[in-house]
Amino acid sequence: MPTPAISRIKPPALQAGDTVGIIAPASHIKGELLQLGCDALRELGYKPFYVDSILDKDLYFAGSAERRARQLEEMFAHDDVRAVVCARGGYGANYLLHTLNLEKIKAHPKIFVGYSDVTTLLTYILDSAGLVTFHGPMVTKDFAHSDGVELGSWEAALTGASDWALNLGPETGARSLLAGSGEGILYGGCLSMLVASLGTPYEIHTAGTILFIEDAAEKPYQIDRMLMQLKLAGKFEGVRGLVFGEMLDCSQNNDQDYSLEDVVLRVIGDLGVPVAYGLRSGHVSRRNITLPFGVRAALNVGREEGSLRILESATKPATVKSRTGRRLTQVKS
Repeated sequence: MPTPAISRIKPPALQAGDTVGIIAPASHIKGELLQLGCDALRELGYKPFYVDSILDKDLYFAGSAERRARQLEEMFAHDDVRAVVCARGGYGANYLLHTLNLEKIKAHPKIFVGYSDVTTLLTYILDSAGLVTFHGPMVTKDFAHSDGVELGSWEAALTGASDWALNLGPETGARSLLAGSGEGILYGGCLSMLVASLGTPYEIHTAGTILFIEDAAEKPYQIDRMLMQLKLAGKFEGVRGLVFGEMLDCSQNNDQDYSLEDVVLRVIGDLGVPVAYGLRSGHVSRRNITLPFGVRAALNVGREEGSLRILESATKPATVKSRTGRRLTQVKS
């Protein structure tokens, strides 16, 4: 299991009326999409919060690396913020790795949600701080669009459901690739970012995991190359199961006489673990599914049926405060 010496920290559950802090840790964002995403969060009963510097622009980044790192830390430290949701990915989260104060994050555990380039932060915070993180919808990329968020998994993952499943089928997009069953710690993210970690101090830890892999707009041979790099680096050794995302727009051309599934099977078909393909989380066409990273999960893949079952809650019961700020009772989701 990833960094087994580090005990897991579960953040408090998210509830209606809670404040959701929004950050842009990588590429710059568009203000109009930010507002649309905030409107959607309000409709769900949350209070979106961000600071004006989120709209800063430095080349293709959302301001300087220093600004982005400090904003992330400040959102974690902010007493009124219950969850930190990224506005978008893009590129640039890697600039934050060497400067983040993990002790500040550990001292104020909160729900942290994102995907794409944010994979770098999801895996780093999970591996190094032990905090459960969430691969799921972002404000300007998913909440800003109708039908952009799969609310069932969002609520189950963030409100403390202790046993829930994503079934293979049209609702999730997932289908069987290799039959079998396995149990491990759910982990992973965007393939490009997982591969980019190799050979760095922030290298991913995949042994003992149900490994989720997704990406978008990569050619089949590029997916092949990255999967082979993971394989040659030993990152499939000890993996208990594989779940691939929708892999949106990952085709060579309309006339290619092979599928991306064929490419995937060529690389991982000899691992002897169950493999599902098509789960809509991350770069997706619609209804982005939320996956909690760092919790126990079971993958069961049959010829036509199967499921990815989350075996424990990803959050802890939330604490209610009185108007004076004094903690009162625990509310179980």
